[in-house]
Amino acid sequence: LNHRTLDGKHIPTLRAEEAELTEIAHAMREAGAGWMQIVSDFEDQDGEFGLFRRLAAESARPVTITLLQSDTRPDGWRDLLDQIGEANQAGLRITGQVRSRPTSVLLGLELSQNPFIGRPSYKRIAHLPFAERLGHLRDPAFRGRILAEAFEGSRRGRRVENWDRMFPLGDPPDYEPTPDKSIAARAAREGRTPEEVAYDLLLERDGKAILYLPVTNYAAGNLDVVHDMIADPNTLLGLGDGGAHVGIMCDATATSYTITHWTRDRPRGSLFPVSWIIKRLTADNASAIGLADRGLLRRGMKADINILDYDRLRLGSPEIVYDLPAGGKRLVQRTAGFDATIVSGQVVYR
Repeated sequence: LNHRTLDGKHIPTLRAEEAELTEIAHAMREAGAGWMQIVSDFEDQDGEFGLFRRLAAESARPVTITLLQSDTRPDGWRDLLDQIGEANQAGLRITGQVRSRPTSVLLGLELSQNPFIGRPSYKRIAHLPFAERLGHLRDPAFRGRILAEAFEGSRRGRRVENWDRMFPLGDPPDYEPTPDKSIAARAAREGRTPEEVAYDLLLERDGKAILYLPVTNYAAGNLDVVHDMIADPNTLLGLGDGGAHVGIMCDATATSYTITHWTRDRPRGSLFPVSWIIKRLTADNASAIGLADRGLLRRGMKADINILDYDRLRLGSPEIVYDLPAGGKRLVQRTAGFDATIVSGQVVYR
């Protein structure tokens, strides 16, 4: 439901009929290759999962389903995993594909969204280049006007004012912040409004500071559910989203985060052995996709290898670069600790 075209319409796949999907499944069966990946809101979980079971049977190919925890149904993902387990016991091949951190929206004055995009004063300057907008936002009189205004827009758009679930991202970024670090909690401690706190934080780092708004996998204010998702034998680690939503999220580093957070840096709960996580990211995914020639360090296999300096591995804060066509912007997030990348035995990055 969240995937829409620029004019606000749902993309055509939302209402794809079973007959159309079955035709695709039959083509995959005839080809004897590939897999089917599905994103669903699971408004009718039993009905939709029944469809996915039929597609797995008709295609005789693996089916993988995005698995996330929603705030509205915080335990729905557990029921879905039970259904996936039952399907695999029946001889089908279905996996839940999970990400190692929340699906999140990044908010900033240079990014596509920020907490004030729905206020009239901001709308009047939204078209200006970043430097000019920043000049207006630093003006105390402009600050007073915009803080006195109310958000104008859709209910969905108002998520940018969800102060108790909004946090400074920081550098290094913190994707599992405690509730006391939220904009709402900070405002209460300082005797200010959340709007004032958010406004002033966004002006830090020359207006390039970023606020973090977890949307899924964070109903309890921690990543305990993600730990359980990763540990389940019927899941795969994926959903890196490396090329999508370029001005609102930056999840290409989800793989690196899986290693740093879940084997070394997490202060709030259980960790996994680094060797097991590497296996999950490499051999398990290659096997699931059907890439039998990679994912292991073994003679005769494709020599695609990352050399990591594990102790130095870390993520930087996302930043905007203007390198898309016509000067378009996108978020990039740099990492440290990758010594070399080898593809087919040749060093392509050092």
